[in-house]
Parts: sequence; C-alpha cells; structure tokens
Amino acid sequence: MAVQASLPRQAPAAFHRSTRGQTLGKLLLTTLILGLACLASLTIGARPVSIPTMLEAVTAFDAANGDHAVVLSRVPRTVVGLLVGAALATAGAALQGIARNPLADPGILGINAGASLAVVVGIYLFGLSSASSYLWFAFAGAGAAAVAVYAVASLGRDGATPVKLALAGAALAAGLGSLTSAVLVSSQETLDAFRFWQVGTLAGRGWDVIGAVAPFLAVGLVLTLVTGRVLNSLALGDDVARGLGQNVPLARAVTAVGVVLLCGSAVAAAGPIAFVGLVIPHLVRLLVGSDYRWILPFSALLGPVLLLGADIVGRVVLPPSEVQVGIMTAVLGAPVFIWLVRRRRMAEL
Repeated sequence: MAVQASLPRQAPAAFHRSTRGQTLGKLLLTTLILGLACLASLTIGARPVSIPTMLEAVTAFDAANGDHAVVLSRVPRTVVGLLVGAALATAGAALQGIARNPLADPGILGINAGASLAVVVGIYLFGLSSASSYLWFAFAGAGAAAVAVYAVASLGRDGATPVKLALAGAALAAGLGSLTSAVLVSSQETLDAFRFWQVGTLAGRGWDVIGAVAPFLAVGLVLTLVTGRVLNSLALGDDVARGLGQNVPLARAVTAVGVVLLCGSAVAAAGPIAFVGLVIPHLVRLLVGSDYRWILPFSALLGPVLLLGADIVGRVVLPPSEVQVGIMTAVLGAPVFIWLVRRRRMAEL
C-alpha cells in the first residue's frame, strides 16, 4: 500500500499509453506476419517459385513463362484465403462476444451447417454449380440458422444464456447435418457436386468468386469491426450493458447481421471450414487481452495467417497431390485449441 501511495498520480495514464503503444506494435507485427503468409502462399507449393520470379510475374507477366503462370494461378487463391480467413475469425470473435461463450463459433452454433444445408438444397433443386451461385442460398441458410438458435435458446425464464446458446447451436448443427446427409444420399449428382466443396478448399476459386463475395464480406467486416465497444459492454452482462446505455437487442441484431454476411460469404466461397473462428479469437486474447476493440481487428489479421498457412502445408505435405485446407485447419487447429483450453485463464471472456 505504501508503494502505491508513493506513485505519481499520472502513473495510470502513462501505463495506459505504454499498453496502447505495445498493442499497436503487436498490430504492426501481425500485419507483417500476414504479409509474409501471402508471400509464402504465392511462392510455396508443388512447384516452388523464387521471390524474384514471383515479383516478375506480378509486375511483368510473361505468358510463355511457366513459373509466371503458376504465380498468376495462386493470386486469386491467396486473395480468397485472405477474405475467408478474415471473415471466419472475425465472425468467431463476434459470436463469442454476443453469446458470452468461449466455445461459440460459426461451426458450433450451427451457422455453417445452415449455410451448407441451404447450398445442398440449391444444388439438388436448382442444379447450382458455382460458388457465386451458392451465395444467396448460403446467406439464407446462415441467417435462418442464426435466428433458429437464438429463438430456441430464448425459450424459458432466463432467456438466451451462454450455455443455452451453445446447446441449441450444437443440437441444431447435428440436426442440419443429418438433413444434409439425407439430401445427399438421395441424389448421386448432388453428392458429386457437393463433396469437394464440403471439405473446404481454396483451390479452383477465381476472380468471379471473389467479385461475388467481396462486397458482402466488406459490409460484414465493417458492421462487425465497429461493434467492439458494444461487445465490451455485453461481456459485462445484459443488465450492465443496459445501464451503460446500450440497446442490447439492437446491438445483438447488428452484430448478428454482420456475422451472417461473413459466414454466408465465407461458406459460399470456400465451403464450411472449421476451427478458424474458434481458435483465432482465443489466440488473440492471449496477445491483447479481452478488449474487443482490439480482438476484432487482430482476429481479422490472424485468421488469414492460419488459413493460408494450412493451405500451404496442404500443398506440400503429400506431393504431387494436395490436402484440402478444410482438413488441414482441423489438423493444425485442434492441437492449438487444446493447448489454449488447458490455459485456464483463456477459458474466460
């Protein structure tokens, strides 16, 4: 106590500035790591390309040069990885905030399952064959699943508690997965069209897919990133958030719209990819603490690092074939998540 009394009155402010400066430094370092991940995505694969050759391909493309063609084919793949990784990680962080549950993510709460079922129905009934045509079905399925989870969890006296949201999401995900399987086993053509997309992949995605999902991803990211202060209030409980002047239903609705846009776009572009939205927010909390004003942008930067890293490993682990990124994120993400869960302080939001 005597030591505290002897500190100058400006000490807390100075400490706050130091912490903010350290966080900005971490943000710059994270951005640099993301840039390195993009560089590796363009140069590493079954056919490695040197950095000078990659720069030549980007600045002075030569159609007769095979290495240039390889680099050019990896550019949209890398861009899709950036968009989908940012979308899934940011959506996972926002869901954990509005649900006040460290296990919340688009997969566990059934949102990805809803999008997947809607895409399967679109393939079965309307013969959809491209990621851009999956988009609206993915949005509809993700939105319907989110509404259903919240409606089921809201039943009862206590309303939508974190535990009830997790249980309702897990039950809905299981049910929607069963319906998806029922549709698939009844149609061989639907199964053939769906099975490669279902694994989750960045391969074969072109600029048409990027152009279709990018506007919705941008809107979803903006809606979600601006809710950091609101999520900080919700983390204290609904009553405290109301006492701080927050419109809790409106705040949840705006965040939910952003999450649906992010999840629907990501699923339409690359398929249902697991663990990104679950692991990255926990890793970010380890780096910057529990302030959602920092958690959300850090998640948007680190999500693509995990996704692109998994994609790179999948390209080189079993040459000349590839392991799809949806498999690799589970293989790489599960041990990381187990390690994070074992750190007890990471289990709290």
